[in-house]
Amino acid sequence: VMRVLAQLLNQEKPLIAAVNGPAVGVGTTMLLHCDLVYCARGARLQMPFVSLGLCPEAGASMLLPMIMGHLRAAELLMLAEPFSGEEAVALGLANAVFEDADYLAEARQKARRLAAQPPASVRLTKAFMRGPTRDAVAAHMKLEGDNFLARLSSPEAREAMTAFMEKRKPDFSRFS
Repeated sequence: VMRVLAQLLNQEKPLIAAVNGPAVGVGTTMLLHCDLVYCARGARLQMPFVSLGLCPEAGASMLLPMIMGHLRAAELLMLAEPFSGEEAVALGLANAVFEDADYLAEARQKARRLAAQPPASVRLTKAFMRGPTRDAVAAHMKLEGDNFLARLSSPEAREAMTAFMEKRKPDFSRFS
């Protein structure tokens, strides 16, 4: 997964995402590396890392505050609550929301419009927009990735996963 995320960061051509249904964890954080994001009305996004005893990945703890500010990013990451495509648009994570039956056709139409633009100008524009933060994001992604892997074997993550398997709410009260 970490290699795929690194590839997303380094893509020279625009990345377009069409989201329908659940986009949980990396399904949401990978959108931070896309250039255009369109959601179906039925899309449900969530970043449950903290509630699983983990930490954010894909540069989310850096990119989300840059996109929407610290307070909104903290709420999404720390409370781990699901949110809709409409909320993703309001937060700056998506461009538009379309009806479930139309979202893919609408996203493809946007992709066709983008493909009709001069390719070198599109790539250069993307490079100018992403370039100033690319190295910092890559370093932050590595830091998050290293900590994410370490957290997988943490007592908190074990409690979260055990609780999930036992179909109960996790109890983190013994951890300080």
